[in-house]
Amino acid sequence: MVAGAASALDLSRAEALRIGKKVWQNECGGTIAGLTSWNTGENFASLGIGHFIWYPKGGRGPFEESFPEFARFASGRDTKLPQIVAKNRESGCPWPSRAEFLAASSSSEMQELRSFLAGTVDLQTEFLVRRLHEALPKMLAGASAAERANVQRHFDRVATTPQGCYALVDYVNFKGEGVLGTERYHGRGWGLLQVLEGMSGTASGRSAAGEFSRSARAVLTERVKNSPPERRESRWLGGWLQRVNSYTN
Repeated sequence: MVAGAASALDLSRAEALRIGKKVWQNECGGTIAGLTSWNTGENFASLGIGHFIWYPKGGRGPFEESFPEFARFASGRDTKLPQIVAKNRESGCPWPSRAEFLAASSSSEMQELRSFLAGTVDLQTEFLVRRLHEALPKMLAGASAAERANVQRHFDRVATTPQGCYALVDYVNFKGEGVLGTERYHGRGWGLLQVLEGMSGTASGRSAAGEFSRSARAVLTERVKNSPPERRESRWLGGWLQRVNSYTN
């Protein structure tokens, strides 16, 4: 079983793998090619079923980098890393720009990277679930004293079913914990913490997952409203809302 910070979060291996495959569908359309992406307008590669961020050498941004952490996690499980990752995991993504990343899409290094990512879906899923376990203490530390009990309560409400656990795992991978000061527009965050703070109900199970989905829609809509115009985030909102709608299915 998968157990951690919240007693309500309890998944079998099969349930966890189903969640991982849903995340893969959300991020990559469930395709092998989608496991190595670099989106237009972004300054980082997005890798694996969770589109883990990998900044180029010398490059950084406001969003949390997660691919090097996954590489360390996989290596710690005695999993052989692709040569391109083993040589660069601490220094940064070896392709410095989107154009160079796309130009290398058929290279032997990229093919080895995709093969590694396609062959470690179970390990990536375990990494995603572990991130959710680690998110709760971070969120409780980041919440105001008046909100901590409510954040814990709403987390536990949503986590009472596999569908709710999917919502939590997917959202924290999708938009983070919501505790980083750099992940704010006009002082307003858009992570899991903000979604939980937007909830007010008491029921568990399917009802809690539905309320979580509604709160996520409100948080993401506010993010786009507050975002810098030059980022043109409105182009992504429809897909984001479709994604969080899946939490109620």
